[in-house]
Amino acid sequence: MKNKTSKILEAAFFFLIMLLTFYTVFAKNDLGNIISSIGKLNPFYFFCAAASAVFFVCMEGFMIWQLLRLTEKGASLLRCFSYSFIGFFFSGITPSATGGQPAQLLAMKKDGLSLGSSTFSLMAVALFYKLILALLGVGILFFWKNGLAGYLGSYMGLYYLGLFLNSLLVALLILVMFHGSWMESLVLGIEHFCIKVRLCKPSSKRKEAFHRLLSDYQETLRFLLENKLQIFITAFCTLMQRCSLFLLTYFIYRGFGLSGHGPLLIMTLQAAIYISVDMLPLPGSQGISEIMYALVFSSVFTKPFLIPSMCVTRGLSFYFLLLVGGFMTVFYRFYPHKKQM
Repeated sequence: MKNKTSKILEAAFFFLIMLLTFYTVFAKNDLGNIISSIGKLNPFYFFCAAASAVFFVCMEGFMIWQLLRLTEKGASLLRCFSYSFIGFFFSGITPSATGGQPAQLLAMKKDGLSLGSSTFSLMAVALFYKLILALLGVGILFFWKNGLAGYLGSYMGLYYLGLFLNSLLVALLILVMFHGSWMESLVLGIEHFCIKVRLCKPSSKRKEAFHRLLSDYQETLRFLLENKLQIFITAFCTLMQRCSLFLLTYFIYRGFGLSGHGPLLIMTLQAAIYISVDMLPLPGSQGISEIMYALVFSSVFTKPFLIPSMCVTRGLSFYFLLLVGGFMTVFYRFYPHKKQM
């Protein structure tokens, strides 16, 4: 009953944020003009942008497949694509993307994949996903700090926050992998303090869950060290995956017949927005993503195309993928699954 109530509250929160976002975008802009401007978008570049969005999700599925093959010889690439779409859907509707991996694990379990192999592949993908984003953020800051500050303006602090949170998470994951016993002692000490000051109650299940999580990450490290080639393959694929989503905005820019700004600038600005909002506790980073886009790209897109470009970019990179992920989730819910051999 508690779990069902939690899901209802998460769904209500998601739709509330979505409605507020739509209201903010369309309240001060003429919907007819937006639709008219979108109608001028070059179909070729629109197709390229849509392909970039699909590539973003499918590349995660490819990485899951590559990692699963180390232990599950019968893993299906198409099934792995579907796991990725399911993960995107649940990540998009839950705060801080907390629902993605549990939903993927459930789908993989239904397909007969072992829990150990599934957990390993998902944790490895998650680690590189955050690691590459953090490295990109540091690189942008190191090589282009003044230029970035000029575009982000008052949101520069949010960029620092996003970069710090992503880097902190990566550091914690690496510490868990290499110094699991030390991290376990630290967390248990923090838990003991919280229990002592009555911030939480004693729970053997919580300790078991954390111990299991630590063991899973250390097992992931062992697998990666035994298969070093997969480290480079996964890192390269993650970089390509990230860049595909940033390149999407450039395709929309060219699709509106605009020129004067190169792909590197537009991709860097889109990456900066992503880094700033990625760790915020908002489902799909709705609202803040649109607000930052309108500010950061105000000098890149001419005024008639700024809001239309934002609608198409966010529509393809989030809402379109969310819709596909939703259909995939329904399919897995009602379609009889065959166990993979």
